[in-house]
Amino acid sequence: MHIHILGICGTFMGGIALLARAAGHRVTGCDANVYPPMNTQLGEQGIDLVAGYDAGQLALNPDLFVVGNAISRGNSLLEAILERNLPYVSGPQWLAENILRGRWVLGVAGTHGKTTTTSLLAWILEEAGMNPSFLVGGVPQGFGVSARLTDSPFFVIEADEYDTAFCDKRSKFVHYQPRTAILNNLEFDHADIFADLAAIETQFHHLVRTLPGNGLIVANAEEASLKRVLARGCWTPVEWFNGAEGWQAGEADASGGFAVSLAGQAQGRVERFDLAGAHNRANAVAALAAARHAGVPVAVGLQALASFSGIKRRLEVRGTVRGVTVIDDFAHHPTAIRVTLEGLRQRVGSSRILAVLEPRSNTMKLGVIKAQLPDSLAEADVVFCYANGLGWDAAETLAPLGDRARVFDDLAVLVAAVTSAAQTGDQVLVMSNGGFGGVHDRLLDALAA
Repeated sequence: MHIHILGICGTFMGGIALLARAAGHRVTGCDANVYPPMNTQLGEQGIDLVAGYDAGQLALNPDLFVVGNAISRGNSLLEAILERNLPYVSGPQWLAENILRGRWVLGVAGTHGKTTTTSLLAWILEEAGMNPSFLVGGVPQGFGVSARLTDSPFFVIEADEYDTAFCDKRSKFVHYQPRTAILNNLEFDHADIFADLAAIETQFHHLVRTLPGNGLIVANAEEASLKRVLARGCWTPVEWFNGAEGWQAGEADASGGFAVSLAGQAQGRVERFDLAGAHNRANAVAALAAARHAGVPVAVGLQALASFSGIKRRLEVRGTVRGVTVIDDFAHHPTAIRVTLEGLRQRVGSSRILAVLEPRSNTMKLGVIKAQLPDSLAEADVVFCYANGLGWDAAETLAPLGDRARVFDDLAVLVAAVTSAAQTGDQVLVMSNGGFGGVHDRLLDALAA
């Protein structure tokens, strides 16, 4: 079958493309914005990309169009598909019907940490010899791809609460019907589709309603929102983490290693751990609990965590020039920005951190949680904010940071300012959920010059 994917360069739809290709289909796709690592992955797999959404792509004559949730009514290609009554389906529905059916699905949901926790869980199963299939919203370094299809019964998936498609406004994760589910956390986000936190809690309730009685929910005991979700109805056993009654991670030692306990009983140690921050240790114990449900002994899981090598765009070092290190991270929600900075601070000690921020997500553009930004940037010594296209005054919002924060509408001017301010030993942390105009390479080139 020939499948043509609309919005193919998004992390999720790019993963769908890789899975469809592995399942033996011919895959092509189109997108408006093409940037690494997804375009690199797709090219390496021989998947042809078309720039833009011109209706002329109907001439490719695919058997099926798979439509990503970035595609809205008014899109020229989508309108042509609808007018000619051509077959189409959403990405989550195609995945559920063609790949996930009959498999033991392990889904990772939550506002933050989904990509990291999904990657950790897939890695534990891999090291346990279970050869899992997976779909992650990033690229785990140990795998080198965001998705793969194997003959294993186990499938690990990042279970996103964002809506499915223009034609299906349920959260993506409702389609996946996992047997094992991690509920990492739950805060207000995606203000473009959810009116408030209660609306998101309802979607999580819908997810919980799909879990079987022989499944397992691994949930964060620190999240009152998740406790409200489960109080609405739960038919599946629950194991908690981040609480005295459940799984806990101890403090990190000099190599990042930490002890793990369950209900106060020691389970062993992770001898070393390359991911910084308490939030990542919590992600690790959640993955450990989920893997145990799938049959992985705790001791094997602890060893696997010690060999995990990270994820692209999660505190990923892009280069060091003249003693200045440029780091890339996907953080875009204030909570994610805060914990990312805290994790980096633990890693680099007293070295200066120069935060370069692009408030690019739909929620940030709407400004509904902008008041949280100053506190989230507390660990940064200097903040450079790219505010081009924002509908609110970033300078006014960041005013509580005083002269530590500077706002720019011109990316070239921002790059020059960061380069001028950077000193040997500095850590330049770039945070955006998009390509950010290739600012990482521009910074490295400017520093070299």
